[in-house]
Amino acid sequence: MMGSFKHFILAFLVGFALINLVNAQDQTGFISIDCGSPANSSYSETTTGINYISDAGFIDTGISQQISAVYKDGYQHYVWNLRSFPQGIRNCYNINIAQGTKYLIRGTFLYGNYDGLSKLPQFDIHLGVNMWDTINITDMSLTFSTELIHVPYQNYLQICLVNTGFGVPFISAIELRPLSNKTYLSNSGSLALFARLDVGSVTGKIYRYPTDVYDRVWTPFNYNSSTTLSTSLLIDSQSNNYYQPPSIVMSTASTPINVTAPLELNWNSQNATSSQYYVYMHFAEVVNLKANQYRSFNVTVNGKFFYGPIVPQYLYTYTVYSTSILAIAQNYDLLISKTQSSTLPPILNALEVYSIRDLSKPGTNQQDVDAITKIKLAYGIQRNWEGDPCLPQAYSWAGLNCSYDSINPPRITSLNLSSSGLTGVISVFISNLIMLQYLDISNNNLTGSVPDFLSQLQYLRVLNLEKNQLNGTIPADLIERSKNGSLLLSVDENLNVCGFGSCKKKNNIAVPIGASVGVLLILSLIVVAVLWGLKRRKKDKNKVATAGAESNIQTMSFQSIESIQRQFTHADLIRITNNFERILGKGGFGQVYHGYIDNTQVAVKVKLLMIVHHRNLTTLVGYCYEGTNMGLVYEYMANGDLDAHLSGKNNNILSWEARLNIAMDAAQGLEYLHYGCKPPIIHRDVKTTNILLNENFHAKIADFGLSKIFPTDGGTHVSTFSVAGTPGYLDPEYSTSYRLTEKSDVYSFGVVLLEIITSQRVIERSRENTHISQWVRIMIDKGDIQNIVDPRLHGNFNVNSAWKVVEIAMACVSCTSIERPTMSEVVIKLKECLTSELAQRKGESNYSVEMVNMNMITELSPSTR
Repeated sequence: MMGSFKHFILAFLVGFALINLVNAQDQTGFISIDCGSPANSSYSETTTGINYISDAGFIDTGISQQISAVYKDGYQHYVWNLRSFPQGIRNCYNINIAQGTKYLIRGTFLYGNYDGLSKLPQFDIHLGVNMWDTINITDMSLTFSTELIHVPYQNYLQICLVNTGFGVPFISAIELRPLSNKTYLSNSGSLALFARLDVGSVTGKIYRYPTDVYDRVWTPFNYNSSTTLSTSLLIDSQSNNYYQPPSIVMSTASTPINVTAPLELNWNSQNATSSQYYVYMHFAEVVNLKANQYRSFNVTVNGKFFYGPIVPQYLYTYTVYSTSILAIAQNYDLLISKTQSSTLPPILNALEVYSIRDLSKPGTNQQDVDAITKIKLAYGIQRNWEGDPCLPQAYSWAGLNCSYDSINPPRITSLNLSSSGLTGVISVFISNLIMLQYLDISNNNLTGSVPDFLSQLQYLRVLNLEKNQLNGTIPADLIERSKNGSLLLSVDENLNVCGFGSCKKKNNIAVPIGASVGVLLILSLIVVAVLWGLKRRKKDKNKVATAGAESNIQTMSFQSIESIQRQFTHADLIRITNNFERILGKGGFGQVYHGYIDNTQVAVKVKLLMIVHHRNLTTLVGYCYEGTNMGLVYEYMANGDLDAHLSGKNNNILSWEARLNIAMDAAQGLEYLHYGCKPPIIHRDVKTTNILLNENFHAKIADFGLSKIFPTDGGTHVSTFSVAGTPGYLDPEYSTSYRLTEKSDVYSFGVVLLEIITSQRVIERSRENTHISQWVRIMIDKGDIQNIVDPRLHGNFNVNSAWKVVEIAMACVSCTSIERPTMSEVVIKLKECLTSELAQRKGESNYSVEMVNMNMITELSPSTR
């Protein structure tokens, strides 16, 4: 019993008056925001006397709205207005507060059919970078609220409304109330209100300020099989208790009708595996007992002793609370039972229950936050830069890349403000982003000189200043770093920038590494018939060759060869050239070999020493070259591209097994390009329209028009200032840093894999242009695999394999390339998923599959993902 007492319980009775207690009746420290009310407006709420102000000074986004007039009756003025957020994924309020002060923070929501659509939304609310709560509006005529007790570690708060794809977020009011730091102590995190009950209420009213000096909201509650005791006298008239529950709340109490029966309260855990609770019970004797009367009782939780015996004092509040969390359980059963010596049954005046919220995750490094915020203000950037710049990763600011690790706060490492309409000089605040590696402010209207402070950014590797109105001399340190290769510097198309020669000459500092291979990355074979000893003839007719071509093909040809339309295999080329025995020469795109086709001598030009040929890459049959008209001829793929099957353009719904097979095929094709070719190849435009399906639904990767080779001798990338690819599939690191690696293909494949899983569009207009990876991250946080996987499958998939495929995809779309797997690792993991799926379908009945799915849903709840 003593062990339980030490581990879980503390009874707290304050027996002395508080000294110099601030009178909360004057609303000192209150912040009361009427969201959506006119700018600069303020008023005093008639019922409560609380002074409300407009939210216009705390947020730059959203639309002011009013609830329908039919819902205004019966509600106070502060919920008549609201602010909705139809644009952007995350919209944030910025509120200055007293750092280190404990606050009660409350958000209130009344839909009131403000938009006339009668569509009840669901969305998330965040406190800074941390998830606070999910707001699920289930009745348009009722108010909903969520409440925290939290100690901010900064002098401001960010309260963010997050669109999760289930309706437009909105908020009616935000209220902050300072609390005594001696109350609501927690060693496990912040406290989220679960219940606050006025037990034994005789009025049935809800009480808040000014009845409660801290503006807590007390809800009336009465036990079954109980009666109410009450007094008209004040409770705690001398304010003897730090918690200060209102006198009118403490003046009533519930007690069992049966003298021997306990008072019992039950609740179900919000989450059986992670919800943790603190409980606060307030007792006061409201009956002036006679000499032969005695009231004494104990408290137990789930059959374990909690605290006792408790002997409440007449007209004084006695607060009992837990100093550590209650033991985690699915259900909680709180019993208040009389002791053997008690002549009277137990009582309870008021009860508070809180669950733990871990809001301890720090945001982006504060120096970086201050710097990027000042840059935003200096240039008047209109992008939807809301909340923390780097966290959560799903909502990081567009144009930024950050470094992430498990120990330190994120740092901004890349800033891309190209084509953003910037004017004025290069902002000095950029110098405060000391971890910056990539900076692109090209194609703007920036003026002045290239500032010296850019030289102080010691980690800077790419600096793109081209297409501005800059002038003057480039700092010497930047020139030196550009010359020694530690900095890629571009100042093209500026007014008059000096440093690499005459100021009158254009400067092109950028030196991209490598050359585009384009369509010639597949087998590039020129068959030019050169029949020795015969007269050469020029042909003006169309030039047709097999298995690919270069644009600068010779016009010499012979009709006998020219008319042949053939597809050569790798084995054919080995036979034709006698295993590439005799080299005739070397052209701009590769070696030229001597060979024979049907006793005709030919020159065989091969782009890559190791021919690009794989069962999961489309085969190039031939080409057409006529003047400016060029075309490629590929093998026929009977079932078209993958996009058509995922988007519902046809009636075919791919099964889960078929999707895994297609993902596997595409992954193996990319793996071959990265590791089976010498030199390796980066595709650069992996997307569902470039994945084709044959008659057996085997997938092959097509369209190598943007492909590039990359070196294998110590480097893993090529660099270029020409970013190419398809929006939504583009590696964000590549688009900001211009550093192309095989991990750029991995990112694009991750997006494709998410499409295969969900059948959602990459950029979904109905979700305010949410990227598919952001939407999936939101669903992962909810542990909702059923809503992630294409609903047209009706749950006909292995939940375990589905989670694994989602994990693979999300790893592939990590913001930084170092966190992404290689294609070889992806292939291995997909094989495991496919094997698991096939094993289940072969060895288990439908009944057992359903049971496995149910078990997996339990195991893969949000807390475990």
